[in-house]
Amino acid sequence: MNALDTKKKILDAVDAGFDAQLATTRDFVAIPSIRGAEGPCQDMIADLLRRRGYEVDDWHIDVEELKDLRGFGPIEHDFSRARTVVGTYRPSNNAGKSLILQGHCDVVPTGPLEMWETPPFSPVVKDGRMYGRGACDMKSGTIGALYALDAIKAAGLKPTGRIHFQSVIEEESTGVGALSTLQRGYRADACFIPEPTGGKMVRSQVGVIWFRLRVRGFPVHVFEAGSGSNAIMAAYHLIDALGKLEAEWNERAKADHHFKAVTHPINFNPGIIKGGDWASSVPAWCDVDCRIAILPGWSVADCQNEILACVSAAARDHRFLSNNPPDVEWSGFLSEGYELKDSAAPEVAFGKAFNAVYGGAVEDLVFTALTDTRFYGLNYNIPSLCFGASGAAMHGFNEYVDLESLRKSTKATALFIAEWCGVEAI
Repeated sequence: MNALDTKKKILDAVDAGFDAQLATTRDFVAIPSIRGAEGPCQDMIADLLRRRGYEVDDWHIDVEELKDLRGFGPIEHDFSRARTVVGTYRPSNNAGKSLILQGHCDVVPTGPLEMWETPPFSPVVKDGRMYGRGACDMKSGTIGALYALDAIKAAGLKPTGRIHFQSVIEEESTGVGALSTLQRGYRADACFIPEPTGGKMVRSQVGVIWFRLRVRGFPVHVFEAGSGSNAIMAAYHLIDALGKLEAEWNERAKADHHFKAVTHPINFNPGIIKGGDWASSVPAWCDVDCRIAILPGWSVADCQNEILACVSAAARDHRFLSNNPPDVEWSGFLSEGYELKDSAAPEVAFGKAFNAVYGGAVEDLVFTALTDTRFYGLNYNIPSLCFGASGAAMHGFNEYVDLESLRKSTKATALFIAEWCGVEAI
């Protein structure tokens, strides 16, 4: 079989299996796998892999084994049921290059259900889109990678390189799921993560720091509010100061060779606020959970120190906080940014696959969010490509993936696997 025949058979097999792929994706999206509840999704992936004959490794994550590794972020929630699932294909002829295919099954909370047009965990297909929480970010990509492997087999071929199909959790808050696979010893010549990138290749991505402001006030009855100190209003004072730090960091970003072309790449977000006990009492406490981005090459520790210094300086300018300074807790991501480097070989292989499906050369994406690719590139110099379908409303209401873009990205993934790992007749 010549190269053109091989490509055509694989592409035709993706088309032939696409309805089944969508049905599996729908089942996967229907599982409400928010943080701490990812187990049923991991069960589903493990079952899908076993049915296909992969060697399945399904284990509980031990945080103690990870906490000293580069990129670890603290875990605050119940982690007793946290698992990673890896399915391994081992070729009889180990002539090709090895590959990690990875997706995350955790999804962010839905927000108020009444603000969705359709229920977030009852996926709906209409107008060429699949709607549902996680449909775009990134359950469709994970299932797409699995069906890309299926297409190669349906075409009468088998890869000649070792493949680890990895389903991880915690991508949305710490990344320790991906980190657990490296701690477990999984390695490959390249990694491919089919996040929804709009058909572009992630060239550079931010890192992220999560932190919590714990602000205390002095409670009094509201009729004498002036004699107390309102912790919620004091938290606003600190948020305003951190907004100025965000502006400083965006000025610094103008010197970055990738992010200088992006308007406002550093985004600070006060994402959760809780405080007070009674509407007629001046609040004695306020906690604010925050997220801020950092750029590739920026030190997480140095940026943490800048955050601490910013909060400390703002507290000194406040009547009550000057003598009652707030605490800062690190509450999740402590992640470096990542720039795709030393990746010529897998990028050439992917370029051939992309051209066969889309035509031309793949565009670069400078990404103001983060992905798990960073662990492979930064910790073990494994070139880690990130490419996938188009969609919208990730982390928002009415999230969806565009199905034609998913079909194309599945085709590109299948051809990339065949090009990178090599294939031979079954």
